[in-house]
Amino acid sequence: MQTTPEKMNPAERRASMGLASVYGLRMLGLFIILPIFALYAEHLPGGESHLLIGIALGAYGLTQAILQIPAGWLSDRFGRKPVIVIGLLLFALGSFIAASADDIYWIIAGRVIQGAGAINAAVMALTADLTREEHRTKAMAMIGMTIGITFSISLILSPLLYQHIGVPGIFALTGVLSLVAIAVVLWFIPQPKITRFHTDTEASTSKLGEVLRNPDLLRLDFGIFSLHAILMSVFMQVPFVLRNNGLEAEQHWQIYLPVMLLAFGLMVPPIIIAEKKAKMKQVFMGAVGLAALAQLSLLLLQGSVWGVAIALLLFFTAFNVLEATLPSLISKIAPLSAKGTAMGVYSSVQFLGAFFGAAMGGMLMQNAGGNAVFAFAIGLLLLWLLVASGMKPPAAVRTKLYHLPSLNEAQGAVLQQQLSQLAGVREVLVVAAEGIACLKVEMAGFDEATVENLVKGE
Repeated sequence: MQTTPEKMNPAERRASMGLASVYGLRMLGLFIILPIFALYAEHLPGGESHLLIGIALGAYGLTQAILQIPAGWLSDRFGRKPVIVIGLLLFALGSFIAASADDIYWIIAGRVIQGAGAINAAVMALTADLTREEHRTKAMAMIGMTIGITFSISLILSPLLYQHIGVPGIFALTGVLSLVAIAVVLWFIPQPKITRFHTDTEASTSKLGEVLRNPDLLRLDFGIFSLHAILMSVFMQVPFVLRNNGLEAEQHWQIYLPVMLLAFGLMVPPIIIAEKKAKMKQVFMGAVGLAALAQLSLLLLQGSVWGVAIALLLFFTAFNVLEATLPSLISKIAPLSAKGTAMGVYSSVQFLGAFFGAAMGGMLMQNAGGNAVFAFAIGLLLLWLLVASGMKPPAAVRTKLYHLPSLNEAQGAVLQQQLSQLAGVREVLVVAAEGIACLKVEMAGFDEATVENLVKGE
């Protein structure tokens, strides 16, 4: 077996960049209406109901949560690209329906169809098909970074676009971008030579029970559900708070731009401390507490633009830290044989939280007033702190993937036994059929040279 180069090859870079752009274009379509939708929708027929506004804002999350894992399974059977293209066509259709809507009900229909274009699992599976095991983590990190950057850009661009093309124009733009993403999929991203199931990235029905019975994974699932529920509830109320302070929707970028830039800078030190100093649980709990403080600040300081800006800075700093640490915690805690399944459940619950938070925010605004939204967020965050407090501190480990030469099941079992006996190796999974060895190893004291010699058969 030849030594694998340290860097991605051109095909892997092309695939990773292309899939990150596809994922980013689609997520842009979901994020970009967040800061301005509630202000626009209140003037539509049916928009006098904040509950209906909340359902419209979060409706994509419900269908996305239901269809995401099944879409990944369909991509195993019918191919990655066909499933991704169909998903993007559905997203474009939903966008154009929402763009032409003249009442809140048609926007809800459009958002439901947008969410039905659930391509996340298929994109991750195609990424695994097109990258070698040694570079898969880099490719996934590129996609993750794209999501974070897209989210921040969306908050800043949204008010500016609203001024020039309005919400219907923004919906139409997202539909066009979805069609552009189809072109990227068909003509820029390479065709995989082999399409197969990947234990490290895809959900398996046989592992669902194991994942759903793991108390620490359930704690993390509750966390991502809560985080995105609170995020959506924030965008049900904060646009009105900013308007009440004299800032029209077109000016809201003046708040979001400095807030998001500073929040990105402030998130870096806690994440470094969490990973390098093995303080993951402490940083995680601290970020949840900071998010609760931010919501309390929004409740108490909402009469001041500066107060709202500071509260949003606290919230998005905490949000960024949690968005980065939660997947890392899933990776550290989930058994190697169920990692893909754990991530699939986690992602589905995240979108379910988005629907719940938007609908709950709308219901509370309609029946109890805007302050109830912040009180809801504070209560949910305190409950999250309570739930998370029972989580065992995760081991200071990282996951390593290695490509294997052709092995039968018996040889794979022998290799797994040999690897499990090495110093610094916490857990091993050898899947001969997929040609991979997946290891959880200690951050320090791991003898990588010995592992590489074993997987090469030397």
